[in-house]
Amino acid sequence: MATRKDAASSAPHAADIHDVIRVHGARVNNLKDVSIEIPKRRLTVFTGVSGSGKTSLVFNTIAAESQRLINETYSAFVQGFMPTQARPEVDVLDGLTTAIIVDQQKLGADPRSTVGTATDANAMLRILFSRLGKPHIGPPGAYAFNVPSVRASGAITVERGAKKAVKATFNRTGGMCTRCEGRGTVSDIDLTQLYDDSKSLAEGAFTIPGWKSDSFWTVRVYAESGLLDPHKPIREFTKKEMQDFLYREPVKVKVEGVNLTYEGLIPKIQKSFLSKDKEALQPHIRAFVERAVTFTTCPECDGTRLSEGARSSKIKRVNIADACAMQTSDLAAWVRDLDEASVAPLLTALRQTLDSFVEIGLGYLALDRPTGTLSGGEAQRVKMIRHLGSSLTDVTYVFDEPTAGLHPHDIQRMNRLLLRLRDKGNTVLVVEHKPETIAIADHVVDLGPGAGTAGGSVCFEGTVEGLRAGDTVTGRHFDDRATLKDTRRKPTGALEVRGADANNLRDVDVDIPLGVLAVITGVAGSGKSSLIHGSVSGLDGVVSIDQGAIRGSRRSNPATYTGLLDPIRKAFAKANEVKPALFSANSEGACPGCNGVGVVYTDLAMMAGVATVCEECEGKRFLASVLEYRLGGRDISEVLAMSVTEAEEFFGSGEAHTPAAHRVLDRMADVGLGYLSLGQPLTTLSGGERQRLKLATHMGEKGGIYVLDEPTTGLHLADVEQLLGLLDRLVDSGKSVIVIEHHQAVMAHADWIIDLGPGAGHDGGRLVFEGTPDDLVADRSTLTGEHLAAYVGA
Repeated sequence: MATRKDAASSAPHAADIHDVIRVHGARVNNLKDVSIEIPKRRLTVFTGVSGSGKTSLVFNTIAAESQRLINETYSAFVQGFMPTQARPEVDVLDGLTTAIIVDQQKLGADPRSTVGTATDANAMLRILFSRLGKPHIGPPGAYAFNVPSVRASGAITVERGAKKAVKATFNRTGGMCTRCEGRGTVSDIDLTQLYDDSKSLAEGAFTIPGWKSDSFWTVRVYAESGLLDPHKPIREFTKKEMQDFLYREPVKVKVEGVNLTYEGLIPKIQKSFLSKDKEALQPHIRAFVERAVTFTTCPECDGTRLSEGARSSKIKRVNIADACAMQTSDLAAWVRDLDEASVAPLLTALRQTLDSFVEIGLGYLALDRPTGTLSGGEAQRVKMIRHLGSSLTDVTYVFDEPTAGLHPHDIQRMNRLLLRLRDKGNTVLVVEHKPETIAIADHVVDLGPGAGTAGGSVCFEGTVEGLRAGDTVTGRHFDDRATLKDTRRKPTGALEVRGADANNLRDVDVDIPLGVLAVITGVAGSGKSSLIHGSVSGLDGVVSIDQGAIRGSRRSNPATYTGLLDPIRKAFAKANEVKPALFSANSEGACPGCNGVGVVYTDLAMMAGVATVCEECEGKRFLASVLEYRLGGRDISEVLAMSVTEAEEFFGSGEAHTPAAHRVLDRMADVGLGYLSLGQPLTTLSGGERQRLKLATHMGEKGGIYVLDEPTTGLHLADVEQLLGLLDRLVDSGKSVIVIEHHQAVMAHADWIIDLGPGAGHDGGRLVFEGTPDDLVADRSTLTGEHLAAYVGA
């Protein structure tokens, strides 16, 4: 055995000196030449007010460049199928490692996507049943609700030497229910919502949104197809005419010399409206779909999505539909009881996945839960599941507010998971606002000092103790604690909920007080959303503001999303005596060189596309002739470049006085978005900014009851105070406000608290407390009571 130690070996190896991620001169979005060094194999938290540049630095610079460099290692052929990314605007990026991004983007809302398909748990279950299920019905695909059964026979030509026709038959057994096609629900269309049968097609019988009488593609193809009498009232159609009108297979017809496809009304509506994600539709189209279509559980598969054959195959008296309907905590126990040597590796992997659900606080979910029904926080934790048992080390995990949607009780568990990932030798970067998670950081980066153009600089970098002592917005508010109010508002009435049993609720009876600020709380999965969205949101006079993401392309901006652009266009048109359409960059006023985008995109196939400022309009998006029209001395491009605060003053008085525009701007300023530019693309807004923009839009709706689902998501500690002021103003103006929330500051500020629990899933769904926050703190009988008492220092 060698005992002599080489003196030179005590010097550090060259490979060991790369212990930081170095960013120099980052200018993405609102970042102002940010230069920073982030320690590797440590937990670094990035904080700062909403819109200060956290996402721009962590996701759009560090993580984006890491992913781009990894993609470049693939061949040009493979890169052609991958998303192309441009190099972020940064001078130097050193020391990067492979980045695994776990963001808050909601999982796809496709009706065929479930928690089981998103986590691969379903794939493993299908293999398990195909090996152990009795009776045996086929391969894994026979248990898949997304795989239809297929049968075919005929002749095929084999081109091998001399061509030869060969008879062939083919069949594949799938698990899809033939009636609902694997969706679990069947739709029934109310024909009275599609047309007025007392009118003829020529008289404008259709009542479908967007179907105008002069449209070639919709109304005229029916009226002038030659298959129907356009002057006969629909109720007088013969049986054959009605069949052709409603169900005719696609057929080519000529309308004024143009070849068009005629198709029965029912399949056309199904393709046009029902095959799309309902939440992605425009509000008036979504309202039409909700009126015209009723969804009921499929009578053949009873909502399981599976064929009779797939449901007949069982393991220990449990079929795959029963397994997917179990809570994952119960399913994990069932799988643990299976002991079969032939599938031992599969059982081990399945147990690890299901145990990860429980560990991460999602043990209450079932595998058949549609992914579109998950909150942003739940979706993020579902994405985390595949990384928990990973053997990878020395990678960079990037998290976007991992505590979103978590009760204070669950935040401690999430903190332990973040520390566990770090302790395996990984670099963990977290964008976060909650002081409980900032407190466990090894390194803190505080961005600011303000939001938008007032942010984009590093205000503090160092330890948590240094942040507390520092004079930044986060440092000053770090130890802020809301106090219980001395006086509470008195209810003016009550909203009675009786026998609520949606999802895991157990016949809950509760009176939600009106005319006050009522907060619904409880651990994640206790039934809060089921109670409110299932029993309250659909009522008349209720304005529901959920966590659904704002959808919008680079053409969308705060002015278009809030409806602010309509009164602005009309004001310009009136002042200059021209058409309002000229003042839209998506319509007649658009610059022809860039089609109103302001930049010209050049696609470079597998390489990142290049965007260059349009030479014709110099990025202003409008025709030069349109920019000659003015209102109050400003052209339309100058107005869209204004901040909300500037525009509020501009449209508040003088020549440009426009009350309709001023009302919308008031609401945007009210929710703390005074710094936003009216024409800033929605794609550049942070999560907190999007949520507040949505709130500002809904505040204009007529309704006496506002339902808000976790409005503090994405908000900095300093912004929460402003939100509480807004909620108070809403209540004082005569509205009733019901908030689903975990943030203790909102609970302490409430007039009334309804606490659900005591646990999640089938351990929850009960009313465990209702009363004032003071009573909840004094009582301390629930998890919420304990954490709220600790928060207010009682």
